[in-house]
Amino acid sequence: MASVPSLASTVQQRLAEGLSAALPEAGSADPLLRRSDRADFQANGILALAKRLKGNPRELATKVVEAIPANDVLGEIEVSGPGFLNITVTDAAIVRTLAARAADDRLGVPFNESAGTTVIDYAQPNVAKEMHVGHLRSAVIGAAMVEILEFTGEKVVRRHHIGDWGTQFGMLIQYLEEHPHELDHKDAEITGEEAMSNLDRLYKAARRLFDADEEFKTRARRRVVDLQAGDPRTLATWQRFVDESKIYFFSVFEKLDMDIRDEDIVGESGYNDMLNETCRLLEESGVAVRSEGALCVFFDDIKGPDGNPTPLIVQKSDGGFGYAATDLSAIRDRVQNLKASTLLYVVDARQALHFRMVFETARRAGWLNEDVKAVQLAFGTVLGKDGKPFKTREGETVRLVDLLDEAIDRASAVVREKAQDLTEEEIAERGAQVGIGAVKYADLSTSAARDYKFDLDQMVSLNGDTSVYLQYAYARIQSILRKAGDAKPAAHPELALAPSERALGLHLDAFGELVAETAAEYAPHKLAAYLYQLASLYTTFYSECPVLKADTAEQVENRLFLCELTARTLHRGMALLGIRTPERL
Repeated sequence: MASVPSLASTVQQRLAEGLSAALPEAGSADPLLRRSDRADFQANGILALAKRLKGNPRELATKVVEAIPANDVLGEIEVSGPGFLNITVTDAAIVRTLAARAADDRLGVPFNESAGTTVIDYAQPNVAKEMHVGHLRSAVIGAAMVEILEFTGEKVVRRHHIGDWGTQFGMLIQYLEEHPHELDHKDAEITGEEAMSNLDRLYKAARRLFDADEEFKTRARRRVVDLQAGDPRTLATWQRFVDESKIYFFSVFEKLDMDIRDEDIVGESGYNDMLNETCRLLEESGVAVRSEGALCVFFDDIKGPDGNPTPLIVQKSDGGFGYAATDLSAIRDRVQNLKASTLLYVVDARQALHFRMVFETARRAGWLNEDVKAVQLAFGTVLGKDGKPFKTREGETVRLVDLLDEAIDRASAVVREKAQDLTEEEIAERGAQVGIGAVKYADLSTSAARDYKFDLDQMVSLNGDTSVYLQYAYARIQSILRKAGDAKPAAHPELALAPSERALGLHLDAFGELVAETAAEYAPHKLAAYLYQLASLYTTFYSECPVLKADTAEQVENRLFLCELTARTLHRGMALLGIRTPERL
C-alpha cells in the first residue's frame, strides 16, 4: 500500500494551491506550515512572500484565504497578527485520515523503494574482555537504527567490528603459553559469563606482566608477528579466545533482547589481508606520505598543542598497523564489496577526531565520494547518579550483565506489585521485558550526543518519561479492547470530536512523517519523544472521554478505534526502538 498522506501534507497542498491561485507571481512559495498552540496548524510563509513582493502581508493573507475553494479538510482559516494563517481542520478529516492509516499494516509510514544500502557499525565489544556499561550505548542505539532504517526501506548490513587483533593478543597468547594452567576449566561445560570472567582475569594478569616485565613484552611482541604471519599454534589459541568470547557476547546480547548474528561479526582481523594494499594505495596516490618512517596523512586544520600538525598514522615506523589502517580497509570493503551508499558508525563521541581524519583520508583516496557518505553517530557517556562516569565503589567500570540483571530485578518487583492475574513465570518474563526496555528507553530518549545519568529508580518508574509508562499505556488499551465484548473499533467521520480526541488524533496522524524524520536524521530520541507524548495524550483522552460507557454505540466504536490505533502505533514505535510491549502488566 502507498504511504498515507498526513493531514499536514494535505493542508500544505491546499494552501499552496490557494497561494498559486491568489498570487501567481509567487511561484511555488512554501506556506511554511507547522503545528500550533493557537489552532491545529499555523502558516507563516506569507510574511516572507509579502517582503519579496513588497505587499501588505495581511492583505495578501486575506487574498490567499479567499482563493481557497470550500473543501472538507480545512474547517476554519483565520488571518492573525501581521499575516499568519491559523488553520483548524475538520473533525471528519482527522478521522478519515486515521482510518486510512489504520487500514495500512505500516500505519502510513512511507517506504522508500529506491533507498540505498547502509552499513551500520555498532556493538563492538573486545575479545577476552567482559562487556561493561560503556558498550551499552553503541549496542542499543545501533540496534534501534537498524530497525528504523530497515522499516523505512533502507537495505541494512550489520557490522560488529569487534576488537580481536593486535598487540593485546600477542600478550594474551604468550602469557597463556607460559602459564598453561591459567585457563584450565574444571568443568568442560563452563561457557558464557564464567568462561569470560576467566578470560578477563587472564587478560588483566597478562597486562600487568606486560607493563612490568620488558623481556615478557619483547616475547609478546614476537608473538604478535607469529599471529600476523599465520603461525598455526598461535592462531589456534587466538581462535579459542574468539570462540569463547563470542559465546559470551551472544549471551549478553540475548539478555539485551538483541539479534546478533555470527555472520555480522567482522572484527579487526577480518581486514588483515587488506592492510598492506590499503597502505600501498594511499602512498602511491600521495594521500599518505612517509614521516620518520611511519606512513602518515596530514591535515591543515588538525594540529597538536605544540602547533605542529597531528597526522593520522596508518602504518607505524616498525611496520605495524594502527586502527586507521583497519578502519580504512573496512571502508574499502564496505564500499567496494558490500556496495554501501552510507556508512554509519555508532561510536563514542571521544573518537570523533579519529573518524574525522579517517573519513577525510577515505575521501581523498576516492573511496568516499558524492555517492557514498560516512557518518559518525557519536554518543555521550553513561553517568552515575552523581553525574560522574559510572564506576563501581572500587573504581572499576561496571559490568554490563550486572547492570542488566539489576534492572530486571527492579522491574520484576514493580510488575509483581501491580500484577493481578500473572503467574510467577509470567512475572519473570514481563520483568525482563520491562527491565531491559527501561534500560534501552533511558538511553534512546536522550539525544545520542548527550551524556545521561543511569538511574534505575527513575527508569522503572510508572510516572514520567519512562518505557514503563508507555508499556502500561499499551497494556491498559489492550485491557479495554478485551473488555469491549461485542463492540468493535470502527471509524465514524460523522461524529464531533472532544478536544482530547482531536489532540490524540492529530498526534497519531504525525507518526509517518516522524519516523521518516527519525531515519533521515539518525535521531531515535525523536521517536522516543513522540511515543511519550502519544502515551501522555492518550492518558488525557482516557481520563476525559469514557470509552466503553460513551453516550452512543457509534461513539463507543469511534473511541475504541482511537484506542486501537494508539496501541498499534505504540507497539510499532516501541518495536522500532527494540522494546517489547507486553499485552498484560
